[in-house]
Amino acid sequence: MSVSYPRLAARTARFTLGIPRDLTVSPDGSTVWFVRTADGVSRTGALWAHDVATGEERVLVDPAALLADGEQLSAAERARRERSREQGAGVVGYATDTAGRWASFALSGRAWAVELASGEVHELPTVDGVIDPRVDPTGRRVAYAADGALRVVDLPGGASSTEPADTALATPDTPTQVWGQAEFIAAEEMGRFRGFWWAPDGESLLVERYDDAPVATWHVADPEHPDRAPVEQRYPAAGTANSDVTLWHVTLDGQRTEVGWDHERFEYLASVTWTEHGAPVLQVLTRDQRTAGVLAVDIADGSTRTLRTLTDEAWVEVLSAPRYAAGGRLVSVEDVTGAPGEEARQVVVDGTPVGPRGWQVRGIVSTHPDAVVVTASQEPTEVQVVRVGLDGSVEPLTSGQAVHGAAVGGGTTVVSRSALDTVGTTFTVHRDGSDAVSQLRVVAEPAPFDPAVTMVSVGARQLRAAVLFPRDHVPGSRRLPVLMDPYGGPHAQRVLASARMFLEAQWLADQGFCVVVADGRGTPGRGKAWEREVLDSFATVTLDDQVDALAGVAERWPDDVDTSRVGITGWSYGGYLSALAVLARPDVFHAAVAGAPVTEWRLYDTCYTERYLGHPDEQPDVYDRNSLMPLAERLERPLMLIHGLADDNVVAAHTLRLSSALLAAGRAHTVLPLSGVTHMTPQEVVAENLKLLQVDFLRTHLDA
Repeated sequence: MSVSYPRLAARTARFTLGIPRDLTVSPDGSTVWFVRTADGVSRTGALWAHDVATGEERVLVDPAALLADGEQLSAAERARRERSREQGAGVVGYATDTAGRWASFALSGRAWAVELASGEVHELPTVDGVIDPRVDPTGRRVAYAADGALRVVDLPGGASSTEPADTALATPDTPTQVWGQAEFIAAEEMGRFRGFWWAPDGESLLVERYDDAPVATWHVADPEHPDRAPVEQRYPAAGTANSDVTLWHVTLDGQRTEVGWDHERFEYLASVTWTEHGAPVLQVLTRDQRTAGVLAVDIADGSTRTLRTLTDEAWVEVLSAPRYAAGGRLVSVEDVTGAPGEEARQVVVDGTPVGPRGWQVRGIVSTHPDAVVVTASQEPTEVQVVRVGLDGSVEPLTSGQAVHGAAVGGGTTVVSRSALDTVGTTFTVHRDGSDAVSQLRVVAEPAPFDPAVTMVSVGARQLRAAVLFPRDHVPGSRRLPVLMDPYGGPHAQRVLASARMFLEAQWLADQGFCVVVADGRGTPGRGKAWEREVLDSFATVTLDDQVDALAGVAERWPDDVDTSRVGITGWSYGGYLSALAVLARPDVFHAAVAGAPVTEWRLYDTCYTERYLGHPDEQPDVYDRNSLMPLAERLERPLMLIHGLADDNVVAAHTLRLSSALLAAGRAHTVLPLSGVTHMTPQEVVAENLKLLQVDFLRTHLDA
């Protein structure tokens, strides 16, 4: 019996299982280490080594060989993986020392280390509930977080000639304090998942301590099991208190010195780096995110000095963490202002932008004495790897209609490529700038079909959109209902030149729709002004762009698109946008499926919401204009609301409150609660039936 596409997509984690991830190149460039599952359906990651010269691969860490009773995760580790959207098991991450002798990793709540040359694996004598074990740069010790504390354990034969010892360097004084972990906001909204950083000499660490005491307690219940008490969760909703975050310099004998900056003004700790080329570097942000400070830390007394101050009338973008590179140069990625149309996101070295403005830099790959390797875009649907020289030169290392990434070390560069011409990702290994010498093996499940994607630019703003018809559709033979399938919110991009990203869109199209995926204002890759168009204006700007994208597609395919039958579906911000569409523009949208929608922005978190809409006490009218609640009485189109009841990011109260408002207004709608499901829906049966129910709903109401 054939397996449906939705179930196959869930089983393969959208065909990402079996693809190498978390690549690290050894200091001498001879070896590439990475995590990969054994095949395209197993979720258990193993640590592998790829020999650059021969192309041979070997398993260094096989979780099945180490765990007799299967994997067990602590509540803290499950929460950490929810923040990072991690759906894997087994080895999901690792850290190496500077020389490439050791790698440390967590497995089933315990800390382990592997000698990378021999492959010998050691379980370290730690307490249970290990989170984020990281070997120190000199390869003598491993630091890790557990039960609110930051601990250090010796490696075999490392710091001590006696039996390896485990020591607590910092322990919480209260139940709400946690050492060595990133707080909710850092992990969920600033892309910082770490809470401690080793000194280059391995003799001390910088350690975050957060205290959730000021944060309001929410309760996430499990209605399917009324005998179970609700789970208490500290959630910093817009306008309320954040965690109290401090940073400490901690020596191996437990001496602690607090790192000082103006905490009252700069509430957010966005990033920390500590390289061999200089002092630790912090990036801190004000609560309104309009000012950022880049600070150097004096570890002797914990004082800081300001290296850079960045300001923006909307918000300062948190990009690749500023860091010291060779020669003590401070390297960062910043939005550089200029004449309209000439603003650019550039590499900045010691305060001076380098490279031409034609590239929008997305992130730093590696730094070198004479250059910085970055990912960057000229065309926003493509991502290239580019070498930016400190002399201002730019050398693209990749080209073509594709999404590229890279890992660099010791003269070896591994280039990943995912393109539109075929579903799949390749990893090509180059040595000393030569042609490919080998490739990493990919064992992902083959996709059951290749998406037939047409990439277009439509409307006055040249919105990038992907258009997909049923694979058996004959142009001009019939006019199909349209299904808009956006995310649509800031800081997330759906329209990229990667075929794998459109597998689900193609499956939806094959159900009898013209599917349109459109990126509007606020999405990455098109510069500062484009992204900041959404300031205070989620409801108008992002919805207007979906309307314009629809109009542009209809103009191009007048004989294939029926704009009298338009549906819209999405998840998270896409769920908000979908519900908004039928509430605010029933003249354009005729049915919607909204998954895990934010319906009232006062219920969403501080950092994300206040970045775009300001503080609710200072701009209540902005929150009212962007809320779905005042629109409830206007519903006249079919609307299905879907929500995981265990969602701790967009809590189920969003859907329940909108449903109550709709009911109070006498507006019929459908609610589909998902018991035990978080913001992710990885379960095969749930994922399959969820998609089938959505398609059935849309077909019924769009007469597809």
